[in-house]
Amino acid sequence: MAKRDYYEVLGVERGASADELKKAYRRLAQKYHPDRNPDDATVQEKFTEAKEAYEVLKDDRKRQAYDQFGHAGVDPSMGGGPGGPGGFQGDVGDIFGDIFGDIFGQGRRGGGRAQARGSDLRFAMELDLEEAVSGVEREIRVPTLGSCKTCKGSGAKDGKKETCGTCGGAGQVRMQQGIFSVQQTCPACHGAGQTIANPCGDCHGQGRVRETRTLSVKIPAGVDNGDRIRLAGEGEAGPNGASPGDLYVEVRVRQHPLFERDGDNLYCEVPVPFTTAALGGELELPTLDGQVKLKVPAETQTGKMFRLRGKGVKSVRSRARGDLMCRVVVETPVKLSREQKDLLRQFDTASGDSATHHPRSRGWLDGVKEFFDRMTP
Repeated sequence: MAKRDYYEVLGVERGASADELKKAYRRLAQKYHPDRNPDDATVQEKFTEAKEAYEVLKDDRKRQAYDQFGHAGVDPSMGGGPGGPGGFQGDVGDIFGDIFGDIFGQGRRGGGRAQARGSDLRFAMELDLEEAVSGVEREIRVPTLGSCKTCKGSGAKDGKKETCGTCGGAGQVRMQQGIFSVQQTCPACHGAGQTIANPCGDCHGQGRVRETRTLSVKIPAGVDNGDRIRLAGEGEAGPNGASPGDLYVEVRVRQHPLFERDGDNLYCEVPVPFTTAALGGELELPTLDGQVKLKVPAETQTGKMFRLRGKGVKSVRSRARGDLMCRVVVETPVKLSREQKDLLRQFDTASGDSATHHPRSRGWLDGVKEFFDRMTP
């Protein structure tokens, strides 16, 4: 299936700023996070699609390549460079050089044989919000292709390789097709330029074996959902002794029962008894650093936002500390006794419909009256 346009995926214009891209990605990441949609099998695909689009467009070089050549400019399977989606490296000529080189027999730049590195790997690590904020060190087990210890990655039992007799070590053979001289990968050595007379019995001449590697990963404090930690050289071993790929550990933060994160700020709702909201008082609030006291002024209404400075998340990049934003929700009492109900009725009678005591209600009723007056012919 063809990939959607990255700008369309994020819902932004092609000239969107870095800040607009970041806001759009955060919105989609929160909307399609798998933890928030456990019963929807499609959210993982949407989450991955949004992340891939953001990874490309936030990088100026990758974005320039994408704007000029579309997905071909950043997709390694189309010639856009190694390292997964958005891995464009080198100049634009790399995208087309191999294609025309094979057809007209020009070969790669420098006339050499490119040795394929090992594949990059991805590992999803789930963290609690507290772990993401404070940082954590974890051991992970990663199934991968590792270098064969018996032959040390050579694929040969005795460690010896011979120059391929078909291509003479070039890794490619040239075939004449009419007026064209077509250069193709050597069918005998599969482009390696060498053959193995005595293959290793453990890896069967591949130089790689399947294994599960245990690694210790240190997650820095302040990481957010979708952040990646790159472990260089911890990916799959390269074929024929080539250099290994990298391992990317992708952070997924579980939904928290109290706090919701937006950038470096935390948000929470605070239920306040209606008596405290009316008369004022003091509440104990939880933060990631422990309990704090919040002074609630008299006549506080639902929706009132209190900012606790420096009680948010310390950014993994700038090291600046965000804030904790507390939204008040005035709580209506339930399961009242007869005596409590009588007291409330007395209070209601004493209050009457005075706009002094119920300014928002009076304003709302006035608005309703004006609306119906306009509707009446």
